[in-house]
Amino acid sequence: QKKISDILEKSAPKPGVPADLQNLLHQHFSENRSVIEVEDLKLSDSCFLPANDLTHSFSSYLKEICPKWAKLRKKHEEKKSVVMLVICSSALRCLELIKSMTAFKGDCRVLKLFAKHIKIKEQMNMLEKGVFHIGVGTPGRIKALVEQDGLCLNSTKYMILDWNWRDQKLRRMMDIPEIKKETIDLLEMSIIKLCREGSVKLGLF
Repeated sequence: QKKISDILEKSAPKPGVPADLQNLLHQHFSENRSVIEVEDLKLSDSCFLPANDLTHSFSSYLKEICPKWAKLRKKHEEKKSVVMLVICSSALRCLELIKSMTAFKGDCRVLKLFAKHIKIKEQMNMLEKGVFHIGVGTPGRIKALVEQDGLCLNSTKYMILDWNWRDQKLRRMMDIPEIKKETIDLLEMSIIKLCREGSVKLGLF
């Protein structure tokens, strides 16, 4: 019996492409949905931003996929919402990415959307009172905020999945069953619909 970390250790890092997420969703949904329902949850290639070819830092990747960021940031005035959502597998990884966004942040306000040491009520209060441009968090907490009407996704234009990064056990976010399930639930809840309508684009970093 090979452990997943043994297999991963031997596999060369390969950048995530839209087909990876498309296949994952198809497998997940076709287990217990009708053909018509699965069709409704399909993401076409046009829903995706260019994927990270593994040469990018997080800052340079964001600059590439969102060259008009300054304009978007200035226009965004809605509370309870963010222009960009970044989904990571852990609170520590969220903090790492927030630190590495230096060149991109400028005057933008970033909100931590994970559960570690932060109560959901605090996040809801902050979202209600202020204008934030980027939310960086874990899928479970983001899903809970959307469900409790603390976070509205209608102004969200970009959703970035921290797809290629590996933790100490060499697992990517979609190799961790709980994170995978919460990410798919979040996508199904509203993101897939917004992507299909063309208002949200997905990026695999």
